[in-house]
Amino acid sequence: MEVVRTNGSGPVYKQELKRALTFWDLMIYGLIFMVPIAPFGIYGEVATGAKGMVALAYIIGMIGMIFTALSYARMSEAIPYSGSVYSYASHGINETAGFFGGWLILLDYIFVPALLYLVSAAALADIVPQVPIIIWLLIFIGINTVINVIGIEFTAKTNKIILIAELIVLLIFIVAGIIAIAQHANGAEFTFKPLYDKNNFSMATVMGAVSIAVLSFLGFDAVSTLAEESKGGKKAIGNAIIGALLLVGVMFIIQTWIAALIWPDYTTFENVDTAFYQIAEIAGGPWLKWTTIIATVVAWGIADALVAQAAISRIIFSMARDRKLPHVLSKVHHKFKTPHIATFVVAAISFFVTMFFSAQIGQLVSVINFGALSAFLILHISVINYYMRKQKSTNYFSHLVLPAIGFLVIGFVWFNLDPMAKQLGFVWLGIGVLYFIYLKKFKKDIKISE
Repeated sequence: MEVVRTNGSGPVYKQELKRALTFWDLMIYGLIFMVPIAPFGIYGEVATGAKGMVALAYIIGMIGMIFTALSYARMSEAIPYSGSVYSYASHGINETAGFFGGWLILLDYIFVPALLYLVSAAALADIVPQVPIIIWLLIFIGINTVINVIGIEFTAKTNKIILIAELIVLLIFIVAGIIAIAQHANGAEFTFKPLYDKNNFSMATVMGAVSIAVLSFLGFDAVSTLAEESKGGKKAIGNAIIGALLLVGVMFIIQTWIAALIWPDYTTFENVDTAFYQIAEIAGGPWLKWTTIIATVVAWGIADALVAQAAISRIIFSMARDRKLPHVLSKVHHKFKTPHIATFVVAAISFFVTMFFSAQIGQLVSVINFGALSAFLILHISVINYYMRKQKSTNYFSHLVLPAIGFLVIGFVWFNLDPMAKQLGFVWLGIGVLYFIYLKKFKKDIKISE
């Protein structure tokens, strides 16, 4: 592909991907990626970590992500390319920062589909033990790969159907939960303790839980990877990111607050991994328990993994066309206008990662959080550098104060990550440094800015 550089601000690309997505398509994409019922799967860990103040953990997580969403909005207006943090850091700072921003966000996106497939396959294997986990993995990966290769429009239509189903299940739980609370099931009564419990509150405790809860929010940024497939104008991407984040955040807070009221003693869960399903059974009986389990499997294994695969394939596509990855990964299908080679590669990687981490889901989650939060830190720096230094902006509030606050908030959450997450994350970063040196020394056709 021909690449033209203008005013030293970075490459300008020929439009190859099909522009087919409306603002609402983008909004739904973001909601699907974050999964409106995401707390179903990790409720027990967040509630235990927050000592019952699970709603507070999600509120803090949402506030922290809002600042990051605003930075995505600012950069998506100025840099309307696929590639997320990779593109924004490349244009906002330089190609070196872009490479490492892309490398770190790869750690998030490339492992997310594997995590989703693994959790869903394990759940189904528990329900239907006669079917090996590897069969479920192949089914999930196969379905999502075919849908993503066929085209982003087909992916968007599938997203709408699954999102409606998720929202119906969530509404059923909320209604059943409110009725259960009114009837004082399991000793339930209305209280503000899920938001603030003075006997257990400490910032360190809550922030430790936030570092887990933030996993539910990861994915709002994936909307930015569809910049070259949006037909809604420069502001569509940013508006969809912010809208999806706020809407799903409210859903998270409501469902976790209700759950905490129904099961007030977070120390008595039979199994923290299935805590929410125990609560659902109290609220509506066995049928609601199994409904929430199946909804989680479909939401994570099909819907969320579907958009995750689409997002990472676009980032790989963007890095490959700049020759930061093998150029063959930038090929676009002649009929469907999708990055099909990158999509197949993501499918293969997902399969092998699930095999490697099959008994280490906790470590996989930690690695994902390290990649995402580290990339977000680079994003905030990109906003400041691009607008304040390169564009000489005088809008100090939007282009300096807000991203600076976002940097500090994300930095604080990053600091509270599990030590194992940091160890594995720095190993990945070290591999990136070696690959960066290889590109700089041996790939003379690639310009790496100093």
